[in-house]
Amino acid sequence: MQAIELTLLCHAATEAQRVGRFHRNDDALRETPALRQWPRVLQCLVAPERRAMQTAAALGLAGDVEAALSDLDLGHWRGLRLKDVQLTAPDALQRWLDDPQAAPHGGESLLQMSARVGVWLDHGLPPGQWLAVTHSWVMRAALQHVLGGSLSMARRIDVLPLAELRLNWQGHWRLRVD
Repeated sequence: MQAIELTLLCHAATEAQRVGRFHRNDDALRETPALRQWPRVLQCLVAPERRAMQTAAALGLAGDVEAALSDLDLGHWRGLRLKDVQLTAPDALQRWLDDPQAAPHGGESLLQMSARVGVWLDHGLPPGQWLAVTHSWVMRAALQHVLGGSLSMARRIDVLPLAELRLNWQGHWRLRVD
């Protein structure tokens, strides 16, 4: 059995994060992250959103776009400030916060996104060393999947810009803490 080493890297900071706004697909980075050295044998995948592709480019990484790494689709809430959704649709927001199956925004539920990430983890990577530039919700879902926790657990995980999550596969996924 050949091993998989996977590092999930959250995109760099955006203006949307600073002002408390749900991301749009075309959100750009606030600032360019510093270049880093990555192992040469590393294979890179990148989420399709602009902020993930800009992060990879700024870090000197070239990778294939992987749809499974896409951010949580928040439907018509994309681009809205959280405060505005709290004012205009408080019941819908609370339903989304309380129920992982709810998608009152017309996009993807947390359950759907978690299933997408779980399928990708379990069937989407051949052996080797991988780096995947993605989003905080994807990283939460991956951690929830690997640890076998509930989706409500995923909501209690803070993932900061440029945070790394290291996972290893040798018959089953393991979290690696450095």
